Amino acid sequence: MADSFLFKSVSEPVVLVRRFAFSLAIATFFLMALGSATRVMNAGLSCPDWPLCYGELVPAAQMNLQVFLEWFHRLVASTVGLLTATFLGIALWYRKSLPRWLPVAAGWAFFLVLFQGILGGLTVTELLRFDIVTAHLGTGLMFFCTWLVITVTLLPYQAYNTVGKLPWFGSAAAAFVYLQSILGALVASRWAVHQCLAGAELCSVVNTHIAGVVPASLSTLAVIYLSWRTTALHPALRRLAYTAGIFLLMQVAIGIGTYMLHLQIEPLTVLHQAVGAALLGTLVAFTALAWRDRTEAA
Repeated sequence: MADSFLFKSVSEPVVLVRRFAFSLAIATFFLMALGSATRVMNAGLSCPDWPLCYGELVPAAQMNLQVFLEWFHRLVASTVGLLTATFLGIALWYRKSLPRWLPVAAGWAFFLVLFQGILGGLTVTELLRFDIVTAHLGTGLMFFCTWLVITVTLLPYQAYNTVGKLPWFGSAAAAFVYLQSILGALVASRWAVHQCLAGAELCSVVNTHIAGVVPASLSTLAVIYLSWRTTALHPALRRLAYTAGIFLLMQVAIGIGTYMLHLQIEPLTVLHQAVGAALLGTLVAFTALAWRDRTEAA
């Protein structure tokens, strides 16, 4: 991701921290996909206790696919938490060689991962209560976006000063997609599609999510269109905008397919959430870079 963006030399601590942040973004993306698979496979309560699983670090005697999914999800989450604490320590240790805002951003990421851990525990102790499960995914997406913003903000970048109002449009598109993701999490946590198809219950929740496609899609298309019309736009911004368009098309197609197949194809349901997170991440990266172009040129 970074090599094509390089325009000037940077200090070694910045390079280290940027790569670390991007690695954590990738790990968080994988963790969210794993969490989606755990939910789709009805494995969320396969470990009935928390933080251990059947009172053990590795429940070998009880291990099956569902127990493995929940146990492995916790293992990856714990690893991400430890790496986030390590990142905060590095940011504080090298604070004199890093931007002043970085320790604050690292502290925010550390707060989010602690809060996410609490929510993860509550999802088990409160027996997958839908509002806690929804908040769990919402916090995970915010955590993912935090690492992307840190990564993009640390990239060496030469401002073109041609973005105009694109930072505002990017911010709006990212916000609409994030809200749409929360609605999707609410639909998933309440199993609203299944209940709507089976007995016309919770159809209003499903319809709200379907209606949310409109503002999320239109705002994303506006970003793509304006990026296309801006002839002198930085190539990195143009690539991110077009990538968002690809993810948008994929997400709409997968969403329609998932609904038409009544959520019977589990990998398709997991892919729907993963592509949604990828779309959000692309828009967040675009917006962060567009704001850099605007402010640094000024």
